[in-house]
Amino acid sequence: MKITDLLTSDTIILDLNAQSKAAVIDEIIETLDHAGKLKNKEEYKKAILAREEQSTTGIGEGIAIPHAKTSAVSVPAIAFGRSVKGIDYESLDGQNAHLFFMIAASEGANNEHLQTLSRLSSFLMDPAFKKQLEEAASKEEVLAVIDQKEKEMEAEEEPASSTSGKKILAVTACPTGIAHTYMAADALKAKAKEMGVSIKVETNGSGGIKNGLTAEDIAEAEAIIVAADKQVEMDRFAGKHVIQVPVAQGIRKPQELIQKALDQDAPVYKSSGEKKTAESPKTGRSGFYKHLMNGVSNMLPFVVGGGILIALSFVFGIKAADPNDPSYHPIAEALSTIGGGNAFYLMIPVLAGFIAMSIADRPGFAPGMVGGLMAATGGAGFLGGLIAGFLAGYLVVGLKKAFSGLPNSLEGIKPVLLYPLFGILLTGLIMMFIIIEPVKALNDGLTVWLKGMGTGNLVLLGLILGGMMAVDMGGPINKAAFTFGIAMIDAGNFAPHAAIMAGGMVPPLGLALSTTFFKKKFTKAEREAGKTNYVMGASFITEGAIPFAAADPARVIPAAIIGSAAAGALTMIFGIGLRAPHGGAFVIPIVDGNPLLYVAAILIGSLITAVMVGFMKKEVKE
Repeated sequence: MKITDLLTSDTIILDLNAQSKAAVIDEIIETLDHAGKLKNKEEYKKAILAREEQSTTGIGEGIAIPHAKTSAVSVPAIAFGRSVKGIDYESLDGQNAHLFFMIAASEGANNEHLQTLSRLSSFLMDPAFKKQLEEAASKEEVLAVIDQKEKEMEAEEEPASSTSGKKILAVTACPTGIAHTYMAADALKAKAKEMGVSIKVETNGSGGIKNGLTAEDIAEAEAIIVAADKQVEMDRFAGKHVIQVPVAQGIRKPQELIQKALDQDAPVYKSSGEKKTAESPKTGRSGFYKHLMNGVSNMLPFVVGGGILIALSFVFGIKAADPNDPSYHPIAEALSTIGGGNAFYLMIPVLAGFIAMSIADRPGFAPGMVGGLMAATGGAGFLGGLIAGFLAGYLVVGLKKAFSGLPNSLEGIKPVLLYPLFGILLTGLIMMFIIIEPVKALNDGLTVWLKGMGTGNLVLLGLILGGMMAVDMGGPINKAAFTFGIAMIDAGNFAPHAAIMAGGMVPPLGLALSTTFFKKKFTKAEREAGKTNYVMGASFITEGAIPFAAADPARVIPAAIIGSAAAGALTMIFGIGLRAPHGGAFVIPIVDGNPLLYVAAILIGSLITAVMVGFMKKEVKE
């Protein structure tokens, strides 16, 4: 559905009279009602306000996009309002909003309005497009500007025309579905366009599968590139040449992958009748890593949400959640109960369940969850959960082979009776009598060892962990350090993860600073990417530095490692601890220790990276 299918001249206000957020909402709703788009404007207003209570739809940069899906809407529509002076809409960046798009979706409709919202949001991030809307002299011009932008985007999204007549496909996926997935997709599409090759790329991101490959696409394709670090549906590619690589290869080597696909330089994929995890044997990326990342990626929402809630409870006092402590506060208890007693409690079972599911598909999930829960309640902690996941997964694989000789008439009872019964039983027995006690003893010993480390040893640990975060910026080494930090938080040791988060924030922040201070050393596109890296770095998204590292690895990667290592070491020197596993700048105020010193450690590391890159790179000529 196009934006201009929903936005009409009778739902456009070129000069809003409103001076406040409430007045803006009322004025635009009145416009929708007069245009005959609403059944009940009061009910629609309630839906809009309910959405605003969840979080403001003032997305920043002078833009607000209030929206609601309700039976009070008679005809799906978009209304546009403009204020030259600007209105305080409680936007995320604290600035006044000038452009307002209100989306009215009817109850029972599909999710097209959400897709329209997403597309509209991306359009409005284009400064040139936003400026055209701000300067449009008439309603007709507003519609023309939007229509032209949609046509441009459609042209960009169409597969590149092929000079060879050959068509290739690609699938990109990373554990978190935030950065690598879309970077790889963009790199492949850009290179294919440059090479004159027709390509279609399916992304398996955090928002689900987008631009999905159809059976017709697959039938016509010469070959398929699967650049993935997590589970991807593979059986659909049976009989086709399939190139399987880590997602980072899609970012760094798009031309090489496309050429291999054109040459059909890849084995023909053979189906086993079950959903498969995308493997990458030629790159050395093991199945262990893929199974682990499937667990970690599904565990992250529990870790991030629960961990930050726990950390927020400490704002009221370290023991404020304890009803028997003088500092007790009911809000602290609520935050701690929700975050630690529930979300964080599920962390290890979810990790184990999805590791087992990655190995043995759905039959592995229940045994993995049970094994993970036993590890969590038995004191075996994060390491016990890892073991439980792999144990349950491979036990179920063994059960599948053991039951493969049963009559076909019993096929239906395997997934609902045999696999869960014997999988849970065997996993539980092995965890109870063999795994839990030794792993608990190992965890206790590690805790004692870390607490007994001298300052020099802690600094060395911080140096190593911080540096690991920058080696491959989201790859297996980075994830190994991050996973270790979560395990330490689970064990009650908060210093390691402070070094890890600082080390992960440095590469994007360092590159952002370098593009600001050493503009002549970077192309215009890199300088624009540098601005984005300020946000990504502050949000603890290390992947923001990948395009720079891919373009100039010999200079960027060493500089990033040294800066990150320095930041990690400084956090140990400053005695910083971090109880939240994620959150970046948003959790700095609640670190154990001096928040300003933590900021200083991150800034010093970032400046080291920025200066090193700036001095090592040569000036570029556009």
